[in-house]
Amino acid sequence: HQVPAVILNQTIPRISEEDLRASRYQISAFLAAHTVYELLPESGKVVALAVDLPVKQAFHILAEQGIPVAPLWDFYKGKFVGVISASDFILILRQLGNHGSSLTEEELETHTISAWKEGKARRNGLVDGHGRPIPRHLIFVSVLAGPGDNLKDLALKFLQNGVATIPVIHSSLEDGSFPQLLHLASLSGILKCVCRYFKHCSGSFPMLQLPIYAIPLGTWVPRIGESSSRSFAMLRPTSSLSSALNMLVQARVSSIPIVDDNDSLLDIYSRSDITALAKGRAYTHNLNEMTVYQALQLGQDSNSPYEPRTQRFQMCLHTDTLLKVMEQLANPGVRRLVIVEAGSNRVEGIISLSDVFRFLLG
Repeated sequence: HQVPAVILNQTIPRISEEDLRASRYQISAFLAAHTVYELLPESGKVVALAVDLPVKQAFHILAEQGIPVAPLWDFYKGKFVGVISASDFILILRQLGNHGSSLTEEELETHTISAWKEGKARRNGLVDGHGRPIPRHLIFVSVLAGPGDNLKDLALKFLQNGVATIPVIHSSLEDGSFPQLLHLASLSGILKCVCRYFKHCSGSFPMLQLPIYAIPLGTWVPRIGESSSRSFAMLRPTSSLSSALNMLVQARVSSIPIVDDNDSLLDIYSRSDITALAKGRAYTHNLNEMTVYQALQLGQDSNSPYEPRTQRFQMCLHTDTLLKVMEQLANPGVRRLVIVEAGSNRVEGIISLSDVFRFLLG
């Protein structure tokens, strides 16, 4: 475990390997014993989109509904065939911004989601011997009349596939026909179950009482002159939106802290913020001329019910315990915490939901 630069002068509390293994075993056993049914809300709305919908219309629907992802329904096949997410729109906008792009703004009016997905598969070389796109294995959770998928398997599906949302599908028929979309599962929902169960007995789990700087968790700002295995991306408010989108794709991260000249946190730009560009057709503007600050202002004006800015912009200290960090991340809409220095808000690192589950599941 590489010690973060910010705490070199502090004594690092430790627990034995045996205690760590025991804590992980208990959490793993808890997740394996509980099912996806426990994530289902008593009531709620789930939005799905038809795969033959124009890309532009899908973009606007996600923005209006305040959601970053939606399952795709194919009426011809009578089943769910994939998802469309904020990441798709980032790739589309980057393609539009490239000179000689094969997709123009006018074509977004008629270009369907299925056509975009097929084109994306071809560009990624995902085609069979006849040049037909090979559909990416669709990650769905089967919630059957029996016990259903357990939460451990679901958490591992998130980590193995690098996705933020997994549709929960139920079909009472053996062949899976007439599927019902019940819920969009997220890691925060699973973490909420863990926190609810372990909160009152956390004293028996020394791992949960450790400060986050004492455990291999998250991505930290590297020390001067030190190479880091994972890059740490930060941007200024005056950076162009196109540079932010490029960074999200190339660094394979879901969010980038926006900082001032002292590296103090001002805001955060996330993949899901891309849907705010649907407002006033801002995506038709040159993305090199729009700043990150201007793009965030669009989102602030249309505060979405899914991820309010106050919830999306969450901070923690490196002295906070693992349990405290887990409880913050278990709140709906919170996908990551920015670790800041007390007082100055200087960015020290970032912790995501997937970081926490990688650590918990060992």
